[in-house]
Amino acid sequence: MHRVEHVMGFPVSLRVDDTVVPEGAGDAVFAWLREVDARFSPFKADSEVSRYGRGELSAGELSADLVEVLALCERYRVATGGAFDVRLPGRALDPCAVVKGWSVQRAAELLTGAGLGRFCLNAGGDVVVSGGPWRVGVRHPEIADKLCAVLDLTDAAVATSARYERGEHILDGRTGRPATGLDSLTVVAPTLTEADTVATAAFAMGAEGVDWAAAQDGCEVYAVLPGGRVLRTGGFPTATATATGAAAASAA
Repeated sequence: MHRVEHVMGFPVSLRVDDTVVPEGAGDAVFAWLREVDARFSPFKADSEVSRYGRGELSAGELSADLVEVLALCERYRVATGGAFDVRLPGRALDPCAVVKGWSVQRAAELLTGAGLGRFCLNAGGDVVVSGGPWRVGVRHPEIADKLCAVLDLTDAAVATSARYERGEHILDGRTGRPATGLDSLTVVAPTLTEADTVATAAFAMGAEGVDWAAAQDGCEVYAVLPGGRVLRTGGFPTATATATGAAAASAA
């Protein structure tokens, strides 16, 4: 089965290689992601996130899902010394940096719960796979039609934070200004909740975020710094490295 839909502002691609696919398995994935978009988008005035951000809902009235998401946001705010913050002054509450990976990981768990063992779920370039190995490319941060790495993944997730899709959209919560010091940062982790959030949080920290991300349990890191220098952890599952003019080094 191969299916693509545009949800939450980006294309979501689902490929399932199991011989037998339960009826409705794909429908459940996309229905869940559409529900998440309706409930948690800060761009929809009637979403739970928007209503809470405006003070129309108290903490005691929030859904268990939003309580979980906000707890993750707070965990990473504390862990990064405030560099990752979904409550920036002068801006609406925006937990999208956690919601994307968290919701797509939940979607993957729906597939696993339906008995599927080999699939790839790609949400705007952030990927979670079951079975494998799957080969996943990481886009070069400066050359749109080039890859800086190709990964072999089995039962894992990978997410990249960079500027090439949305410009200076990741802010350092300590300064309120666009994050600097990294061209891109890719994290491989057991779940997309971890991979996506750690990648965004580390990118917000700048160059110091590389060591921080590498120290997170179960995370492997590949970072491209200004000038093309590459830092990677020893366990990063690279099949082929093709960063143009980049010098490889190990992240501490």
